[in-house]
Amino acid sequence: MLTHGIPKMMKLFAGGEIQFADPIGLGATASLVLTVFAEVVCAALILVGFKTKWATYPLIFTMLVAAFVVHADDPIGKKEFALLYAVGYLAISLLGAGKYSVDRK
Repeated sequence: MLTHGIPKMMKLFAGGEIQFADPIGLGATASLVLTVFAEVVCAALILVGFKTKWATYPLIFTMLVAAFVVHADDPIGKKEFALLYAVGYLAISLLGAGKYSVDRK
C-alpha cells in the first residue's frame, strides 16, 4: 500500500492546487489527507506490527470506498484489487499482529 500512498503524499506536499477525488463529500484536501494517512501511516504501522488491528480499520474503509464509490461504474476488474486489499486487511484485523510484531512484545 505504501507504493500507492507515497506518491499521493508527495502530491500533498508539492503545493499548488490539489486535484483529488472527493468520494464522500469531505473536500478534495481532506480526502487526500485521509487517504495518505491510511495508505502511508496505517500501512507502516501494519508493516512493523504496532497497533495492527486499529491500523487496519482506515485501510479497510479506504479500500471499500475505492471499490464501491470511486470505481462504482467501473467493471469488476477495476474493483478487484481494492476488494482484495480490503479482504487482506480484514484478515489481518481478525488475526492480529504476528509473532514478530511490536504488538507481541
